Amino acid sequence: MLFNSYEFLLFFLPAVLVAYFGLAAFRLGSRLRGNDRYAIAFLVAASFFFYAWWRAEYLWLLVVSIVVNYAVGRAIVHRAAKSEATRGLLVLGIAFDLLLLGYFKYANFLIDNVAWLTGVALLRLDVILPIGISFFTFTQIAFLVDASKGKAREPDALNYSLFVTYFPHLLAGPILHHREMMPQFADRTNKRIDWDNVARGLALLAMGLGKKVLIASSGTT
Repeated sequence: MLFNSYEFLLFFLPAVLVAYFGLAAFRLGSRLRGNDRYAIAFLVAASFFFYAWWRAEYLWLLVVSIVVNYAVGRAIVHRAAKSEATRGLLVLGIAFDLLLLGYFKYANFLIDNVAWLTGVALLRLDVILPIGISFFTFTQIAFLVDASKGKAREPDALNYSLFVTYFPHLLAGPILHHREMMPQFADRTNKRIDWDNVARGLALLAMGLGKKVLIASSGTT
């Protein structure tokens, strides 16, 4: 689903905004907090749907990456809080991320080069590079590094999932930093409609669409 597609602009984005702010504002009985968690959970589900729109069979890759990195990051934070060594866990987490990225990004490249050097015909894997894999991989590596330095607190599972999958950056970046995003997910004021922010967001969206349609795509047929 492209950001300049009719599916995104006319259906996905409006539906997500209405549902998110509707869930955040809804109250159950006398509960004062409303359903902030439901709103965050909905954004996570919407982001997974957004990713699956490309190729649903690669959704497992995103899920596995989040689960493994969250578990490793949580263990690192616990050890760092007790002033215990975190190097082993950090190496384990980064190795997992780089192996996953390397397989999907460079497996065919390595096979082709080995075949060329040895003259032996090797079976190509024809691995398809999952869209956005570099962004969500390096975003999580940065979190693991900060966690090992004591610069990150134990992440909430739901907020961490949204931090990684948040659809505006999932496919095209940029690589986000947890210190920029996590406080925004926890801030309840972001779960109410701010019309000034809406106006700024629409202006930025319009400028981005203009650059994409009029400049970046002007030479394509």
